[in-house]
Amino acid sequence: MSETKTQKPFQPYIAANSNVAEFTVKSVLLGAIFGVIFGAATVYLALKAGLTVSASIPIAVLAISIGRKFFKTTILENNIIQTTGSAGESIAAGVVFTLPGFLFLSAGSNSESFFSYWPIFFLAALGGILGTLMMIPLRRSLIVEEHNNLPYPEGTACASVLIAGEKGGDFAKTAYYGLAFAFAYAILQKVFHVIAEAPTWATTQTNKYFPSATVNGEITPEYMGVGYIIGPKIAGVLVAGGVLAWLGLIPLLASLVPAESIAAQLVKLGYLKDVLTPGSSAGWDPGTKTFANTATAVYLAYVRQIGAGAVAAGGFITLLRTIPTIVSSFKSSLASINKSGEEKKAVKRTDDDLSFNTVIFGSIALVVLMAVLPQIPGDSILNKLLIGVLVIVFGFFFVTVSSRIVGLIGTSSNPVSGMTIATLMGTCLIFISIGWTGEFYEPMALVVGSMICIAAANAGATSQDLKTGYIVGATPRYQQLALFVGAIVSAVVIGLTLSILDRPNAEMISQGINHAIGTEMYPAPQGTLMATLIKGLLSFNLDWQFVLVGVFLAITMELCGVKSLSFAVGAYLPLSTTLPIFAGGAIKGLVDRRSRNQHEKQEDEDLGRGNLFATGLVAGGALMGVLYAFLMAFESTAGPVGSLNMEEHLVGALGEGGFQILGFLFFVGMGLTLYRISTNDSPRPKQ
Repeated sequence: MSETKTQKPFQPYIAANSNVAEFTVKSVLLGAIFGVIFGAATVYLALKAGLTVSASIPIAVLAISIGRKFFKTTILENNIIQTTGSAGESIAAGVVFTLPGFLFLSAGSNSESFFSYWPIFFLAALGGILGTLMMIPLRRSLIVEEHNNLPYPEGTACASVLIAGEKGGDFAKTAYYGLAFAFAYAILQKVFHVIAEAPTWATTQTNKYFPSATVNGEITPEYMGVGYIIGPKIAGVLVAGGVLAWLGLIPLLASLVPAESIAAQLVKLGYLKDVLTPGSSAGWDPGTKTFANTATAVYLAYVRQIGAGAVAAGGFITLLRTIPTIVSSFKSSLASINKSGEEKKAVKRTDDDLSFNTVIFGSIALVVLMAVLPQIPGDSILNKLLIGVLVIVFGFFFVTVSSRIVGLIGTSSNPVSGMTIATLMGTCLIFISIGWTGEFYEPMALVVGSMICIAAANAGATSQDLKTGYIVGATPRYQQLALFVGAIVSAVVIGLTLSILDRPNAEMISQGINHAIGTEMYPAPQGTLMATLIKGLLSFNLDWQFVLVGVFLAITMELCGVKSLSFAVGAYLPLSTTLPIFAGGAIKGLVDRRSRNQHEKQEDEDLGRGNLFATGLVAGGALMGVLYAFLMAFESTAGPVGSLNMEEHLVGALGEGGFQILGFLFFVGMGLTLYRISTNDSPRPKQ
C-alpha cells in the first residue's frame, strides 16, 4: 500500500501551472498588521502566564473574513497573510521566554542596559531571520518528501481553514463574538473595576493548622480561553503544580522557616536591599520582623527556585525523549543540502525556494552584524564573532530538531525551552573551557540562548506555514520572503510592547522596584529560569539545594507517567494564573464528556465553535491587557482612566467579600457562555 501512495503524486489545491495573485502589497500589509497585533498579545500572555497559543489558525480565520470580504484576496494571498502574521507570534514567544533574563542576571554584568528597545529589536529580528533561513534547505526533505509521515497538525488545519474559506463558511463569526465578549469583560474589569482582578481566599501566618495557604485566581478571559484550548489534561497537570506549591510547600515552609531567614534569602536573591530595610512585594517589616504577605515571601525565596529546577529538568527530559528525532533530522538536513544543487532544472512554481546561496550569505551576514552591532554584548570583535558562530551552529541543529518535532506533535508541544536550556548549558561549558567565567560573560551566554530560542520557535511556526502552503499550492519563495517581512515588522512592535509593559506603576516605584517584569504582575518565568541557570553555571553559585528539589520533583512526575514540564511550569507560576486556566480546561472536558455521552461527534480541535470562541477570548483579553498597560504607562492618561474606577463604591455597597463574589459570578457567566457555544453545532463550510 505504501508503494501505491508513493507513486501517486500529491496534487495541491491550486495547481502549479495556475497563475493566481499571491505575494501582493495588500496581502503582506494585512499579514504585517496581524503580526503586530498577535505579537503584542503574545508578549502580554507569555509574560503573565508563561504560555502561548498558536496564532496561525486565528490569523487564517481573520484572513478569510477580512481579506476575502473586503479586499477580494485569493486563497494564496490569504496564505501570505497567515504566513506573515504568524511570524509575530512565534518570535514574540521566543523573545519573552528569554530576553527578560537580562533583568535578572548579576548586577555587575551590566545586563540591565541590554533590556532596552534596540538590543531587543536586533535580537528578535536576527533570531527570527535565522529560523527562516535555516528552514530554506529543509523544506524539500521535511515538507515535501515527508508529506505522508509528518502531518504538521497546525499547518494542515490552516490549509483546511483557507480551503473552506475559499468555498464559503461561517468560521470567523464565532471568533469575533469571543473577541467582542473578551473586550467588554476586560473593560469592565480593568477600566471600570466592576469585576475583581483576583478573588482570593488566604489563611494568616498565625493560623495554627494551615499558615499562609492561598487560593486565588486572575479571572480574565485570556486565561479561560487558554485553558479551553490546551484541554483538561494539560490544564489539570498545570494546576496540580500550583496546588502543590501554594497549598503544600508554602504552608509547610512558612511554618518551619523563621521570617528572618526568609528575609535573608530574599536579600541574597535581590528582592530586598538588606534585612534592615522595609520593602519587597511581600511587605517586609524589619521592626516587627514579619511579612505582610508571608506566602509571597516564601514563594519568592524558595518555591520559585524549586519551580525553576523542575522546569529545567522537565525541559531537558522532554529534549532527551527526542534524541532519535534529533539524529534522524540532522541526517535528513545534511541530505537535503546535498540535493539542493541537483534539482534546479525546470523548477515548478510550487517547488521554487529561495536559493541555498541565500542561506550561506545570510548566515555570514548575521555573524558579521552580531560582531559589529554595539547592541550585542561583548567587549571585542573576537567575543562577538564567537557568539555569532555558536548561534549559527546551535541554530542549524535546533532549527532542524524543532521543525521535525512540530511535524509530529504540533507547535504547542515543541520543547523549545528544553532546547534553550541545552544551548545555555553548552554555551556556558564552552565559555568555562576557554576561561570566560564570571558576571561579565552572563549577557553573552543569554544572547546565544535567546537567539536559538527565537530561531527554534520561529522555525516551528515556519514549518507549519510551509506545510499549509504545500497543501494549498503556494510558491515557497514568496512564503519565505513573507516570513522575513513578518520577522522584521514584528520585532519592531515586540521591543516597544516589552518596554511599555516593563514600566513600574506608582506603587512599585514606592517600593523601590524599577521593572514591572519579574513582579507578580508579569512573572516572566522562563526568563528568570534562564538567568538563574547562567548565573549559577558561570559563577559556580547556584542554590543547588532548592534547584535539586525541583529536579527530583520533575523526575517523580515522570515516574508517575505525568509529563513533567507542564507540572513544573504550574509549580513555578502563581496559583492565580493556573487556576483560571484549569477552569477553561474543565469546561473543555465537560464539553467532550457531553459529546461522548450523547454519542455526538466531538468538537474539532481547531475549527469547532468552542475553540474559535476561546481563541477570541485569548486575543481580546490579551489585546485589552496590552492597551490598558499602554494607557497606564503614561501618567497623563492615568487620571482619566482612574476616574472610571468603581471598585470603591462597590466595596462600600457589597463589602470586600461581596465584591469578590460578584467578580466570581461574572467569571462563571463567561464559563457558561463558552460552554453553551461549545455545545452547539460546529460551523461548516457552505456546499
